[in-house]
Amino acid sequence: MVEVIGSVLAFVVALLVGGLAIYLSARVVAGVDSYERAVVTALLGALAWAVTAWVPLIGSLLALLAWVWVIKWRYPGGWTDAAIIGLGAWLAALVILFALSTVLQIDVGAFGVPGA
Repeated sequence: MVEVIGSVLAFVVALLVGGLAIYLSARVVAGVDSYERAVVTALLGALAWAVTAWVPLIGSLLALLAWVWVIKWRYPGGWTDAAIIGLGAWLAALVILFALSTVLQIDVGAFGVPGA
């Protein structure tokens, strides 16, 4: 039971970190000030990634396009803005994860932000 609680807690923290990274980037690029929207976007983006990443040879590229498409769908702007939000979210996630790791000694991921 403790393992289940730990896994759920790790998932929630990683989702909140991924949501924070998307929130910070989307606020700067698209001017959208909604953390809830960012967390839902992180969850949907992670699902889109999981559904497409298994495709042989082009899975990673297809998954990245699906993730950027989710951002495009959830935020105003076109593909370029969505890609910039995605890049900004990835960079923000790296900074957040570095801070959590070094300052608080917490080792988690950023659910919903690929590669972070």
